[in-house]
This record gives sequence, structure tokens and C-alpha cells, in this order.
Amino acid sequence: MFEAPAPAPVDRMLAAQQHAAYQFGLRATGRRVWGYRGRTLSGAAGSHWLRVVCAEAGTEGGTLWNGPSTSRTLPASVPRPDLFRIRDWTTGAYAYRAELYSLAPDPMVSPRPVLDEDPGLPETWWKEMTAALDTLADVPPPADREAVREEYLRRVIPEFTGHQADDVTWTTAHGDLHYGNVTRGPHILDWEGWGSAPYGYDAATLYVYALLTPKTAARIRAQLAPVLDRPEARTGLLIVCAQVLQAQDRVDFYAELAGPRARAPGPPVTAPAPPLRGTDAPLPPGIGGWLS
Repeated sequence: MFEAPAPAPVDRMLAAQQHAAYQFGLRATGRRVWGYRGRTLSGAAGSHWLRVVCAEAGTEGGTLWNGPSTSRTLPASVPRPDLFRIRDWTTGAYAYRAELYSLAPDPMVSPRPVLDEDPGLPETWWKEMTAALDTLADVPPPADREAVREEYLRRVIPEFTGHQADDVTWTTAHGDLHYGNVTRGPHILDWEGWGSAPYGYDAATLYVYALLTPKTAARIRAQLAPVLDRPEARTGLLIVCAQVLQAQDRVDFYAELAGPRARAPGPPVTAPAPPLRGTDAPLPPGIGGWLS
């Protein structure tokens, strides 16, 4: 998903992966899938999926560390691989957690978070995804897990979009629902960041991350209309746009989304709520121009 980190972290994470596979009586044989800055390393191990996450010793724990294990409390009707076993250990200055999953039977929708071309997903896929998002939204927002913090959204939405956040309807969300985290099953992967978020946050992520292919984005907007047409989804959309614009200087695919190619045709994303209105705040091209 991301590029491999520097040689030293690569060697350290590969050693941790081999150690974890040995502990589970397996051998890591699959393609290496790196997380951001080498924080995680995943791949097939026999008929399973092995994920290794690291943190500096003494800083492990917390919501990201425990996200996959706590996600097992979510409804079984939300399609995701089973998490079978967990192993923790510390070596030197780093703590590690190994998670052994069932192997998702279908490939990921995209090798990276954004869409570069129409993935050709059938209507049944979108119906199942919408049903999964509805199921998640019906789960009471957890008090101890935040996918999006209210203080953060109140600050970055006006700063990066020129709009104000409406009253927020808080629901439970996956929190990182991009096209590298869903399969053609569909199965939803990587639950480390799940928690409370504005209504529509996950659906807005799927829509915004398709903006490099405008015709696809317009189709996805129509498929997700049961979620995005609700007035309370406006804040979910605005925070996704603000996050892209905020991180465009640090993450390549965010820079692409924020650029001129990110203009998407089709109906206003906030219908039937009042459309987003232009302000005097200067906005970048792409998503910024589309919001104005």
C-alpha cells in the first residue's frame, strides 16, 4: 500500500514478521504490504493473513493498537476477516503485536487508497457496502474510541474548506474506508482506527477517494446516495475534504486529489440539504475549487 521504509526499519520489521510466523507455526510467503512509514507489515502466511504492528516500547496500547481486537465486538454482519490470534512481545526499543486473520477470499479493490480507474464493481457490491455502513451507523458511538475528534473537525473544516461544520450527528465508523482497505467480496480490512465519526464519514471517503476518475465518482455518488443525500452527511463530507487538503503536502495521493483533476461532475454532494456556498476564503484547486 505504501512504499517500503528505510533499510533499518525494513530489516527490523521483516525479522518481527518471521518471528511472528514462527510463533504461529506458519511461514510468511505472501507479497509484503507496508503500512505508513513502516509501522505495519502484512502478508499472507499459508492460508492466513499475518499483520505485524510496531511501536516504541512503552508507547504501545491505545486506540490504534487495540483497534482490531476491539472491533470483534462489532456486529458479525459487517463483513470482515476473522481475527483468530494475537501475540505481543518486546525486543529492544520496540514493542510488537502480531495478528493472525482469516485470508480474505477476494483481492483488494485497488492497490492504493485512491481509484485511478473504474474498478467495475457491480451494483450488488454497493448494496452490500451500504448495508454494512448502515449497520455500523446503528452501533452506538463508543465513548472510548474516536475516529474523528470534534475539536479537530471544528478547526480544520473552516481552515481548509472555508465552510463551517454543522451540528454533528455522531455514529460509529470504520475510519479509514479507502479502496485499499476493501476487497471485491466485499470484506472491510484494517480496523485499527474505528470509532466515533460524523455520520457519512466512511461513505464520503469512498466518494472523495474516487475523484481522480470523475465518471466513476459520479456513479459512486449515486450508489451512495442513501447515505450522502441525508443532510447530516454534510459534515462527514467536509471533514474528509479538509483532511485531504491538510495533508496534500505530505501524502502523494492526497496531492493528486487536491489538484485540478479532482473536480467531479454530478449533483451536489449535500442534496437535499442546502448546497455548499462559496466564501471569501481562498481555496486550493481541485477539491477546494469544487467546494467553493
